[in-house]
Amino acid sequence: MDSTELGVERFWQLVGEARGASGGAVAHTAVALLARREAGEILAAQQALWTLMARSYRSPLWAAAFLINGGCSDDGFDYFRGWLILQGRETFERVVADPDSLAGLDAVRAAVAGGLDLEGEEALSIAWEAYRRATGEQLPAGSFRVRYPELDQAWNFDFDDMSEMRRRLPRLAALFEGQPAV
Repeated sequence: MDSTELGVERFWQLVGEARGASGGAVAHTAVALLARREAGEILAAQQALWTLMARSYRSPLWAAAFLINGGCSDDGFDYFRGWLILQGRETFERVVADPDSLAGLDAVRAAVAGGLDLEGEEALSIAWEAYRRATGEQLPAGSFRVRYPELDQAWNFDFDDMSEMRRRLPRLAALFEGQPAV
């Protein structure tokens, strides 16, 4: 296992621990837990976070976020993926592989029913805030790298096109049309 994958594994352990202890404030709890660790481990967590952000930078997931949140800018997609990371490893991996599986999540159903956006902007600053708390300093410049993959051009369509959304994300689209999701 290379150092990036080891960092990702440790990051998932942190998220799991924070989810178990948070009572709902996962990012806040993760910051507190991470701030107790060595500066090098905090920096590794920052890289791990952005590695996961790159892994989830996928056109089908962006289309799903657009549908759920009623639109999705670049920043909005970052915040949606932050929310997804805070849901934990199993959910993250399942949803990245099959964004339509979001239709089965209680949080998504509740958001759709309540007209709420799913955003986790605070997830993006877990390591930044932990480093500041632990050292009293800002994260060093260049402390992480992110390289996003090219978006899938087969998904380059108008996300407002519900007929196309029904074809590509049928379970999610059904939530917005009052039909039972299958």
